[in-house]
Amino acid sequence: MTATSHYFATCAKGLEPLLFDELQQLGLTEVQQTVAGCRFESDIEGAYRACLWSRLASRVLLKLGNCEVGRDLDRVTRAISETLWHEHFNVEQSFVVSFTGQNQQVRHTQFGAQMVKDGIVDHFREQGLGRPNVDREAPDIRVHAHLHKDQLTWYLDLVGEPLHRRGYRLEQGAAPVRETLAAAIALRAGVTTSTEVLADPFCGSGTLLLEAAMLVLDHAPGLRRTAWGLQRWRQFQPQIWQQLINEAEQRFAQAQSQSQLRIYGSDNDPRMLGIADQNATRLGIASRCEWQAIDATKVQAPASTEGQSIMLCNPPYGERLGEEVETLLLYRRLGQQLRQQFSGWQVAILAGDESLLKRLKLRSHKKYKLFNGALEVILALYDMQKEQTEFTQEQSSDLANRLKKNYQKLEKWAAKEGLSAWRLYDADLPEYNAAVDVYNEHLVIQEYAAPKDIPPAVAKERLWYLLDTLAEVLPFAAANMHLKVRQKQSGKQQYQRQQLRHIVTTVHEYGAQFEVNLSDYLDTGLFLDHRWARRELGRLSQGKSVLNLFAYTCTASVQAALGGAREVTSVDLSKTYLAWGEDNFRLNGLSVRQHKFFQDDCLQWLQRQPPQQRFDVIFLDPPTFSNSKRMQDVLDVQRDHVMLLKLAARLLKDDGVILFSNNKRKFKLDEEGLKEAFLAAEDWTQRSISQDFARHKGIHHLFKVVHRHE
Repeated sequence: MTATSHYFATCAKGLEPLLFDELQQLGLTEVQQTVAGCRFESDIEGAYRACLWSRLASRVLLKLGNCEVGRDLDRVTRAISETLWHEHFNVEQSFVVSFTGQNQQVRHTQFGAQMVKDGIVDHFREQGLGRPNVDREAPDIRVHAHLHKDQLTWYLDLVGEPLHRRGYRLEQGAAPVRETLAAAIALRAGVTTSTEVLADPFCGSGTLLLEAAMLVLDHAPGLRRTAWGLQRWRQFQPQIWQQLINEAEQRFAQAQSQSQLRIYGSDNDPRMLGIADQNATRLGIASRCEWQAIDATKVQAPASTEGQSIMLCNPPYGERLGEEVETLLLYRRLGQQLRQQFSGWQVAILAGDESLLKRLKLRSHKKYKLFNGALEVILALYDMQKEQTEFTQEQSSDLANRLKKNYQKLEKWAAKEGLSAWRLYDADLPEYNAAVDVYNEHLVIQEYAAPKDIPPAVAKERLWYLLDTLAEVLPFAAANMHLKVRQKQSGKQQYQRQQLRHIVTTVHEYGAQFEVNLSDYLDTGLFLDHRWARRELGRLSQGKSVLNLFAYTCTASVQAALGGAREVTSVDLSKTYLAWGEDNFRLNGLSVRQHKFFQDDCLQWLQRQPPQQRFDVIFLDPPTFSNSKRMQDVLDVQRDHVMLLKLAARLLKDDGVILFSNNKRKFKLDEEGLKEAFLAAEDWTQRSISQDFARHKGIHHLFKVVHRHE
């Protein structure tokens, strides 16, 4: 080796500028920033120092050779074999090759790695030294090769295990931040050796705090590592390495004796705090740490100090459907807590989405795009020494008053009626355009599409204010508030379903029990506004044969069966909903065998039935519009309701009754068409509107339809 060699320090995307500064501060020369790392030139001591002291690099690689990759791949293998591999490791040592990049000739990394491996093995054979073994799990030597366009470069890895594995964190939480990212956050937040107080209200296993503490206490990030790739390198110089270790120990000891640093970590999981304390113990700084099991929005600021106080935190991102309400409200409470309790602090928050940061209602002075693994995140910095007034206009108290009034009135009514699922609010105030339903101890909030003249940002701000107000004035936990957005989303699809959560609860309705799913579908499995019609169906069903068309989850069928129906036939296109319906039958102690369930297109099923009078009561609740891929025809309830009723009436006994309902707001019954079909209809809409839907009487329509006898 020459006195000066070429090296490449790799890093995570987004950390390149920080790594560039760090390498220069370590005294390295000719540093060049590039994608995913920095090149530099150094003697061996400088390379060792980069390994021991870099907080941001993932690996430090010694460049051994390069060549152009063209059509003749044998020439590439020969070029690799000309590297003096036996001077770097011996035949008794194992090795592994990792390969990145591709071009027209090398399209697969596995093929590229094999090509490099063959060149290394050829070198040892040509030297008459035998063949070294490949060990993918625990190799002595790691070789990295990178192909960029037509240029292949190969390196010796000096670190072995990636540098983020510092040696102090043996156990971690469910959503850990990698140590190198944590160090970058601390640097961006302005942590220096003069910082006196560090806090993290979401500390988990303590990584953010401990990486920041190592900066304050001049603790080399690699000091606690016990194994290094360079120690198995044949050109390893242990005296230089040991001198650097001794120097690092002395610097840490000196900083320990001089620093006033205090560390405050809190989390709502006591087990994670135990892990954080163990990690701090391994770093030798446990005496500076105070751990507290507490909700983040209730954390109080530590006693004031004249020195710099910095909060670093990585709150939940709320990535799964249903979690966004809880997460957005968490950020709202956090912003209030920071404004009230942490005046004078510097705050750094790593968030998964810009909309989350907006809920803080704080003004950041810097934002950085980073990556937590493959996930793009935002680091926002806040100076709480400056006045942080809320930058949104004061909202009226009308919404809070309306919600409280509705809840006090309707809760008593629902309890008296024997209902545990009911509508609390339905766009009572037009600017807060959503429906809010109670399901036991849960709330389901359904946002309606805003009018075209309302800017999306205004509509979203109003929705968030509705959520804030619900959490403040009603006795429902944020974790039990579930948001359903009835409009197309843009951007990152904030509310796109990522996985099923299966949050279900059993609700009571006039003596029946129904299972509702609050998390996995746009609708819950129970249309609340039709409860009167379901009860009326039950009253009409004693000893009767009943047909339920477009049965959905068979809640009307359950009421009919509980009302004493001899047999209930349920027809729906969805296998999932029919299975759900059968579960509702079992939930109410009803025999599934006694009744019939058909998965079918209701129109086709009706058309296939022979005109025999077999049903005493038919419940017909079609969708307003349906163009399901499994239906042959497109259904429009306004256009097609007479046809539907005629088909159903073919199966209705002479003295039978059809209960026909739909949810088309401007529906108009075609009385002439019914008359021509020898049917008569009585409008039962007004009597079917329950008290919780009385504010919007157009929520649905209900008609009693019978044969016209002339």
